[in-house]
Amino acid sequence: MNSLAEENYLKALLNLSNDKGEVNVNELSKRLEIKMPTVTSMMKRLSAKKLVHYESYKPLRLTEKGKKEAAAIIRKHRLTEMFLVEKMGFGWEQVHDIAEQIEHIQSPEFFAKMDELLGFPKLDPHGSPIPDKNGKMVWKEYSKLSECKAGDTIKLSAVINTSAEFLKFLNSRELSLGLKLKIKSVEPFDNTMVVSYGKRLSETLSHTVCERLLVEKV
Repeated sequence: MNSLAEENYLKALLNLSNDKGEVNVNELSKRLEIKMPTVTSMMKRLSAKKLVHYESYKPLRLTEKGKKEAAAIIRKHRLTEMFLVEKMGFGWEQVHDIAEQIEHIQSPEFFAKMDELLGFPKLDPHGSPIPDKNGKMVWKEYSKLSECKAGDTIKLSAVINTSAEFLKFLNSRELSLGLKLKIKSVEPFDNTMVVSYGKRLSETLSHTVCERLLVEKV
């Protein structure tokens, strides 16, 4: 059994993996806000457990065993977030920290029942895919809102940034997943967008916000 700290490292490694499945040690250090020597020490420990491919001065890679264990932790986290929203009435901005604690429970039956009660969801409340029992995670092809053009009608499908501050901002603008938006104009100077949706006929969104919203064309 892995420790809580080891599980957090595995989860971060999978979340940070690029197209090649590699992670820079410095990037991992920044994400976890942990000093480099401590990160290196943990990588050696995970390497001894056959969970990580570790060589000095080279990018990190999860082994197949490591990927499966990391995906299992992410599965528990995202299922918990969905349960908290769907069954307990929490806001999507409230669930991350609670799920961080619950994801370390070592009971497959507990999460299998949670999955069943939710009707076996494929996505979490933020639009991120929930890995299946075998650790497979299917990402849909979305565009960033910032890549869309004036005149497009799109559906808000996921968010890249799930910080409470950003989600509260979206709440204040009544922006939620599944919402259809019409792009009215794009400012050439700074790519600010004016969109309409629901009862809001003219809402201005900064480029920073548009970069964090994933959409699909309707």
